[in-house]
Amino acid sequence: MKLVAFARSRQWGTLVGYLLYVVSLTAGYYYTLTFVQLGLTDLGTRRIGLSPTTVSVVMAGFALLTMGAAVTTGVAMDRRGWGGDLYAKFRLLFVALSGQLALTAAASSVNTGVRFGVWIIVCSLTLGIAIPVAFSLMVDLVPVSDRGYVAAVVAGGSFFFAATVPLEWRIEAFTDTATAVLVPAVFVFGLLSVTRFKIVDTLATQHERPSFGVGRFCRPTPVRTMSIAFWGPVALLFGAFFVDSLGFLRIIEEPVYVATSWQSTDVTVRLLIAVAHVVSALGAGYLYTNAGRNTVFAGVFGLFVAAHLLYSLDSRLGLDVIPSLVLPLLYVFAVSFYTTLTFALWPDLSTTETIGTHTGIGVGVAGWGATFLATAVALSSAGAGVPFETHMIYVNGVSALLLGAVAVSFVARRRSAHSGSAPE
Repeated sequence: MKLVAFARSRQWGTLVGYLLYVVSLTAGYYYTLTFVQLGLTDLGTRRIGLSPTTVSVVMAGFALLTMGAAVTTGVAMDRRGWGGDLYAKFRLLFVALSGQLALTAAASSVNTGVRFGVWIIVCSLTLGIAIPVAFSLMVDLVPVSDRGYVAAVVAGGSFFFAATVPLEWRIEAFTDTATAVLVPAVFVFGLLSVTRFKIVDTLATQHERPSFGVGRFCRPTPVRTMSIAFWGPVALLFGAFFVDSLGFLRIIEEPVYVATSWQSTDVTVRLLIAVAHVVSALGAGYLYTNAGRNTVFAGVFGLFVAAHLLYSLDSRLGLDVIPSLVLPLLYVFAVSFYTTLTFALWPDLSTTETIGTHTGIGVGVAGWGATFLATAVALSSAGAGVPFETHMIYVNGVSALLLGAVAVSFVARRRSAHSGSAPE
C-alpha cells in the first residue's frame, strides 16, 4: 500500500487526505444505512401511522428522486469542471450536509402523511447533491493502488457501526446518532469551505499526480460514459443492489429471521454480524486490488445464490435445519462485497473530467434506481400473495443469471487479453 510509503516519507498532508475520506464516507454511509433506510420507515409506520405498503411506495419514490438528483448533480459537476476542484466539492458538501442536518432536526415534527411526503422530496434533493460529490473525493484523496483497501475500510466501518449503534431501530434513536454525525461534519466542511489551509492546498492538487487523477481502468484509455466498459459494471452493480433489496425486503417481514440476527436482543449476535461485515469487506478489498473487479462480482452473486437458496430451504424445511446465524452471515458477506465495489469502482472508471457523471450514474442508477425497482417488485410480490420461500427462489434465479453474466464477462476478457487487448 502506498499509505505505508507516505507514512515513512512523512507526507502528512496526503495521510490527512486518507483520514478525511475514510471518516467522511464512513459517517455519510452510516447515516444512509441507519437514519435514511431504517429510521424513515419507522417514522412513517410507527410515528405517523401509515401502512407499511404506503411507506414502501413513498420510499420507492424517494429512491427515484434521489437517483435523478444524483445524476443531475454529477453531470453539472463535470460541465463546470468541478471534478478536480476540491474546494468546490467542500462547498457543495457543506450546503448538502447543512440541509440534511436541518431535515434531521425537523424529522421529529413530521406527524402527517403530507409533511412526510414533503420532507422526503427535500431530503432526496440534498442527498442527491451529496452523493456524486462525496464519492468523487476519492480521486483527490486516495491513490489508485490503495482504493480497494480504503473502500473496504469505509464499507466495513459503516456496517460495523450500523449493526451496533443504536441497538433499537426507532427514529428517536436514529435522530440522536445522525445529529452526532452531522454536526461535526457540517462544522468541518464549513470551515474548509471558507478558510484556506496549506495542507488542503496540497490535497487540492493531488488529482494532477499520475497515481491519483486517472482511474485504474482508464489506463491507457479513459473509459467513455457511453461505452460497454462503463455500463457493464453499472448493470452488474444494479443487479447486486436489486437482488439485495428484493430479498431483504421480504426477509425483514419474517420476524423469526430478523429477531435472531439484525434485531437480536443478544449483543453478541449483533457484534458478530458487525465483525463479519468488516472481515468480508477487507476480503473484498484484497480481491479487488489483486484479482480484479469481476472476481468480486462473482463472489457477490455466488454468495447471494447461496443465501437466497438457504433462506428458501429453511422456510420450507423448518427453522431447526440450518443454524440461524448461517443465513444472515452469508447475506452480510455478499452485501459487504458489493458495497466495497460501490466505493472503489466509479473513481477507477473515471478521470477528473468524468468523475461527476460516472459517480452520479453509478451510485444513483445502480444503487438508488435498483432500490426503487426492487421495492416495486417486492410490493407486487407481497400483494399477489407469493409465499416467502417462492419469492426467494425467484430472487435466487436472478442472482444465478447475474453470476452467469459475470462468467461470460470473464471469458470475454480472457479472449480479449489473448488477442492483445489490455486485460482488466
